[in-house]
Amino acid sequence: MKILSKQHLRRLLSGVIAVLGLLSLASAQSDTKILIAHRGASAYAPEHTLAAYRLAIEQGADYVEQDLGVTRDGVLVCLHDDSLERTTNVREIFPGRFVEEQVNGRSRQRWRVRDLTLSEIKQLDAGSWFGAEFAGSQVPTWQEAIDLIRGSAGLFPELKSPENYRSLGIDMPSLVIDLLRRNGLDTAGADDDTPVILQSFDDASLRRLADALPTLPRVFLIGTSDRPTLITDTRLREIATFATGIGPAKELLLAQPDLVRRAHALGLTVTPYTFRSSTINSFESLEKEMRHFLFTLGVDALFTDNPDRFPRQP
Repeated sequence: MKILSKQHLRRLLSGVIAVLGLLSLASAQSDTKILIAHRGASAYAPEHTLAAYRLAIEQGADYVEQDLGVTRDGVLVCLHDDSLERTTNVREIFPGRFVEEQVNGRSRQRWRVRDLTLSEIKQLDAGSWFGAEFAGSQVPTWQEAIDLIRGSAGLFPELKSPENYRSLGIDMPSLVIDLLRRNGLDTAGADDDTPVILQSFDDASLRRLADALPTLPRVFLIGTSDRPTLITDTRLREIATFATGIGPAKELLLAQPDLVRRAHALGLTVTPYTFRSSTINSFESLEKEMRHFLFTLGVDALFTDNPDRFPRQP
């Protein structure tokens, strides 16, 4: 008889919960909470690099998050921003490939992901900005991220700015659906060691994913700037027609702590963002902040840059 490790059992349980779409109800009856490594273990390694993903796994992440962008030749890559200048040396390698864009009323030079091919992006250094020991790290493709993470943790991809790609005739949801199908991860329970949860701020994309991949959980992200007013029950019921959970900015939950109870009543999971050692609001420590959300407010999971500091117990 094969004896499963505690870590394997925990990940297997996480996968089963995701399959049923009942994570919120399960957490209301037990102490099971889900740890999502935000951009990998991004407090300790450059975000969205294989080094950050590998460290997140070592630190016990149940899921590793990947933000997705699309290259000029239609390849999904892992990068938070729509452009490359913040986390790579693109200015040095391709000095003339920028576009001028207005950002908050100011003109900025931006090297957009969609303007460079995968071959060009692979020439960039995505690690030196964080630390010399990470020099030479590359922007990974989503396939490379899947290959690294598969079997060790779940995948929690976010479709970043799909509306921008849509305006250019680029169908990001179709690219995501196709890659999941090619990897045999397009149905819940297909790989118990690698559960998949999809997320986006764009409801149109989540509706597409709901139609094409109905068994995979889908989290609708809600930012403070998008909906600064209270989230009503009417809005929650609307979200429940295309998503299985919400991912609110943590400030929204502090402003309306009953949101967790109301979302759970509709069968929606609650996964707030982002918990990091550099911003703990009025709490004394990151651990106390996370415990408040997990065990006082009762959220099901959370995104953190510091997976090693995630509290499993109250």
